[in-house]
Amino acid sequence: MFLHGTSRINAKGHLEIGGCDTTDLAKQFGTPLYIVDESLVRQRAREFTAAFKKTGLKFQVAYASKAFCVMAMCRLAEEEGLSLDVVSDGELHTALKAGFPASRIHFHGNNKTPQEIEMALEANIGCFVVDNFVELELLNAMAGERGKRVNILLRITPGVEAHTHEYISTGQQDSKFGFDLGNGTAYRAVEQALAQPNLKLLGVHSHIGSQIFEVEGFRLAVERVAAFAIEVRDKLGVTFSVINLGGGFGIRYTEADKPLPVGDYVETISKAMIASCNAANYPLPEIWIEPGRSMVGDAGTTLYTIGTSKDIPGVRKYVAVDGGMTDNPRPALYDSKYEAVLANRANETPTEVVSIAGKACESGDMLIWDIKLPPAKPGDLLAVFSTGAYNYAMASNYNRIRRPAVVFVKDGQADLVVARESHEDIVRNDLIPERLRKVTVSQ
Repeated sequence: MFLHGTSRINAKGHLEIGGCDTTDLAKQFGTPLYIVDESLVRQRAREFTAAFKKTGLKFQVAYASKAFCVMAMCRLAEEEGLSLDVVSDGELHTALKAGFPASRIHFHGNNKTPQEIEMALEANIGCFVVDNFVELELLNAMAGERGKRVNILLRITPGVEAHTHEYISTGQQDSKFGFDLGNGTAYRAVEQALAQPNLKLLGVHSHIGSQIFEVEGFRLAVERVAAFAIEVRDKLGVTFSVINLGGGFGIRYTEADKPLPVGDYVETISKAMIASCNAANYPLPEIWIEPGRSMVGDAGTTLYTIGTSKDIPGVRKYVAVDGGMTDNPRPALYDSKYEAVLANRANETPTEVVSIAGKACESGDMLIWDIKLPPAKPGDLLAVFSTGAYNYAMASNYNRIRRPAVVFVKDGQADLVVARESHEDIVRNDLIPERLRKVTVSQ
């Protein structure tokens, strides 16, 4: 059994996280329950900043909030000195409502609406990451209408294909994101950006994918982006002050995953940038990165209560939990794999292979196929590990199932940071037209 962060098996044989017994958490907050190991999140943040400080380069570490965006997480990121990457008005509103400094917010997205751009302009965010020519013209016009000149990066696709799932690989030429480096589109975007009076081009952004376990892709991306920066300098006389290499650093979901230490990624990026710039006598830019999953992924655990089971002799035994694809759609989307343990019987020897089914009315609502556990009984607690990224963020109300609560645990204290949805929350925005209202017929 592999345990992350502060997780351990206590003297009662129960899984404990952040000094909190998960059986007590289940009694206090109910299940399903997202549990976030606050100390581990802070540790990850400090690993990134410490690794960059060793390089001597100027840097920003921006938490990619799409991985897990709630106000408490925004506050934690601010306390750790991170910047923040948002991709929607909802994420931006969450950050601003939490008091996150707007000057450290970067706004991404391939289709920012005029309303989102207006909101970001009014908030005076630190930087827009521009994704296409339409946005370039729209942002310039809207900034000009407000008498503003805003900082931008241009997102470029460097033609590097990360070794990851095709749905989360973004650096290749055939991608919905960014200006292509290989066909000259990125160069034309630089020319057009420089011609816009209300935009200040700081540099470029690239992101090659997610859940990456090797450094070669990052090294190659740095070399291509740096070569592009040098070309722009030589032809247009413009030097980039910022180069953003995105995120994508892998985490451990199962024994098959072999993530590298944070410092290995940072060292590779830094050394490649220094070598490329020194060779061309190019001023070293400030390096930005955007870890999301690698900041919060393995700090999250989802706690479920086991209910029914179905044993098909010679085929499979299904064990059902009180959550599923509504709180974790990743297995259905990406065929994602997870490890789990019976949280209230964590010391017991696993003796049977079962498959963990969710409660949604879908045959595809399966959380884990073929996991070895002690014989599970109704009322047992199942803890699924490494659910801190893209679980709460992707949760839905399919089947009108209520989204779970979220707690931060640290030093024996559990703090509710997102309340469990109520039945009233489910119907809060529903309206019944007058013509559908029941009419009482008088006798």
